[in-house]
Amino acid sequence: MVRQEQLCSHAAPKRPTHGGGRVVHSAYKRVVVNPRFSYVMTAGHHLPSMAEEIGRSLAGRIRFIHPKFFYDEAGSLLFEQITTLPEYYPTRSEMEILRSMRPGLAGFLQGDFALVELGSGSAKKTRLLLDLLAQRQETVEYYPIDISSIIKESSLRLQRDYKNIKITGILGQYENGLSFVKGIACRKVIAFLGSSIGNFSPSAASRLLKNIRLAMGPSDLLLLGLDLAKQRDVLESAYNDFAGITAKFNLNVLKRINTELGGNFDLQNFEHLAFYNQSRRRIEMHLRSRQPQEITISSINLSFKLRRGETILTEHSYKFTHGQIESMARGAGLGVKGIWHDSRKFFAVALLSP
Repeated sequence: MVRQEQLCSHAAPKRPTHGGGRVVHSAYKRVVVNPRFSYVMTAGHHLPSMAEEIGRSLAGRIRFIHPKFFYDEAGSLLFEQITTLPEYYPTRSEMEILRSMRPGLAGFLQGDFALVELGSGSAKKTRLLLDLLAQRQETVEYYPIDISSIIKESSLRLQRDYKNIKITGILGQYENGLSFVKGIACRKVIAFLGSSIGNFSPSAASRLLKNIRLAMGPSDLLLLGLDLAKQRDVLESAYNDFAGITAKFNLNVLKRINTELGGNFDLQNFEHLAFYNQSRRRIEMHLRSRQPQEITISSINLSFKLRRGETILTEHSYKFTHGQIESMARGAGLGVKGIWHDSRKFFAVALLSP
């Protein structure tokens, strides 16, 4: 058998490449932790910083905070708690699918593949895929992409548990990670799980899928997790848990802005609000102002007033039908090889290829 180390070399582009209309990084800083684990950081000057993005999104008529800013260390830990809550079905449903689909997926994995994961987080679901690859290959190359430093902790845990895994973490946003992935010279399975695609608007989701397609070789595969459209009460319960963990997760983004950007948000003056927007087929999460108040964020010289009841949108999560899944895939130049469901048909995992 050909060893994976010989297959998975990486050639970083010599000049900036363009994806989705913006320049992505051509320079990477690599940190070697040990012989089987390193991570790369992309030079951050081509993409807007947190300060720039927050400055724009809170200054507009409709105020919002991008959900990627949930995931500092505290936010990542809170989200891991959310995945265990009885009301929150997506993680359990997707893990059920990944377990049941492994025999079928194995038929598409002839020869060696590297595993690339967008938004890897704690890598809990990743283990189900690594188990399949590690049993079939002498060595498995794993490339987790995440903006949170939790990638380092989860990678070290995986390395302890899998003796034939070699990990190259990519700390950064998806555009940068996909630019790096494009230079990996071996066949890849790209996993984009958790219905994270639903956090993007339909147009942005389409652009992201096209960028993923551009990072894929002709024999590569994409595993895409998608939350399906279903009853309103099931959806709303998942984002309004009895224990209030989702509310803490939502409010934590304000605490992060206070800490990192010099904001003066008083968390007691906000409440968590989540509901299903039927016309747009999406769950919306907001932070609602309990009273009139003035907010200042010193590092970006921003000041604005909120009325009582006014909200800041922090996340939307689109829910999908089978027709939408197939249409999105076609629009990105991808074909559907199969779609698997959990027993309640709450969730789906699609296998796509160029």
